[in-house]
Amino acid sequence: MEHIRVKQVMEAANGRLLCGNEEQVLANISLDSRNMSGLDLFVPIVGEKVDAHRFICQAIGNGAVAVFTSAHRDISQVEKAIADWESRGNDGKAARKAAWIAVEDTKAALQSLGKYCRNRLSIPLVGITGSVGKTTTREMIAAALSAGYAVYRTPGNSNSQVGVPITMSSIPSEAEIAVIELGMSEPGEMEKIARVACVDSAVVTNIGIAHIEQLGSQENILREKLHIQDGMNPEGILFVNGDDPLLADIQAEGGRRIIRYGMSAGCEYRAEDVRLDEGYPVFTAVHGEKRTPVRLQVMGTHMVGNAMAALAVAAEYGVDMEEAARKLGEFGGYKGRQQIHGFQGMTIIDDSYNASPVSMKAGLEVLSSMKPGARKIAVLADMKELGPDTVEFHREIGRYIAEHPVDQVLLYGELAAAIGEGLREAGGQSPFLLCGSLEQVKEWLKRETKSGDCILFKGSNSMKLGDAVSEFMGQN
Repeated sequence: MEHIRVKQVMEAANGRLLCGNEEQVLANISLDSRNMSGLDLFVPIVGEKVDAHRFICQAIGNGAVAVFTSAHRDISQVEKAIADWESRGNDGKAARKAAWIAVEDTKAALQSLGKYCRNRLSIPLVGITGSVGKTTTREMIAAALSAGYAVYRTPGNSNSQVGVPITMSSIPSEAEIAVIELGMSEPGEMEKIARVACVDSAVVTNIGIAHIEQLGSQENILREKLHIQDGMNPEGILFVNGDDPLLADIQAEGGRRIIRYGMSAGCEYRAEDVRLDEGYPVFTAVHGEKRTPVRLQVMGTHMVGNAMAALAVAAEYGVDMEEAARKLGEFGGYKGRQQIHGFQGMTIIDDSYNASPVSMKAGLEVLSSMKPGARKIAVLADMKELGPDTVEFHREIGRYIAEHPVDQVLLYGELAAAIGEGLREAGGQSPFLLCGSLEQVKEWLKRETKSGDCILFKGSNSMKLGDAVSEFMGQN
């Protein structure tokens, strides 16, 4: 936040100052009472298990100069909270000096503040949503746009009801365009964050089965994702993946333009002559009469669609496609998402951040495309939030491996065991080992791997395969 004071935050969030200075300058928003960046507004979120209001004084002690609160209605309640803090041996001076802002609901107040920050921006915002590949597509779009703009992009994974408002508050004045990721996992969530972000253009990468437990069907997921158009600039563009059967025939709302990208014949931005060169995609990007050669530094044919989304957005915002393709060629991936590492003569494919059937097959394709003759090892963990057909989706991966064999499969997790069932039922020849713990995975890797091996790590983030990667490579 630049040039924002407590009184403006109060107005934006319809808050009431219980104590403190309304002229206090604010620069950052924090949800974590332990970490402050300086001149922070601490927003305590009420979760299912923890109410962060209990950490308000701790947040102030760590540097927050203002707080939202829905748990304190007057100065006497503030004084009681500070007295309790002091009774545990802490200094309450900073807590008495800080601005305590009473609001009805801290999450809703944060979203109102995010909308206020969005309204102060004059630069275009490009929103990204989809079931798979949002973060990689976000990074690739930012890379392509950087050929013509100073680009700000969503930091980390801040794509939620609380993350998007903070992103809106973090966009610096020197940015010329912003690429914002919008995620959702439950009905109504996309509408809320879309009305905070009010994007100028939107990209929908695909409609998969992530969060199908909460939403019930892919058609419901599609409807939710398309709420990214709520609050969108009426003259904006909706970019959709023309290769996705659920997106191929949709129309944009409100008469907006729709642009399709991908490898299908009907796409306005289309990839042709696609091939893999040692796992890295090489292709020609076609738009009208213009043909642009592209070579990526991220692996797998599934990256071609992400790249075409990036080129389409960049071109529509006036960036020369050849310059955008050059910048795309410099993009080397994002942590935990098909990062390629060399370690003691081995090739490590760290794709441990998340998993779905589509992305797991893509990871296995990358593994198979690696150095001919090298031993290929797939370390696969549970795929989460896939709904009532979860076990069948895991068996499907096993059948895929039967058709695209690797030299060794390690399966970690109760659901991942179904991958072995599918592999065995399909008559696959790839040997597999069921691991009952992450420690067993780590021990096998330390004991059995050798120089020349290619190893893929793929699973849902909650399975913590990233920890196994870090420890295996000596980073822990």
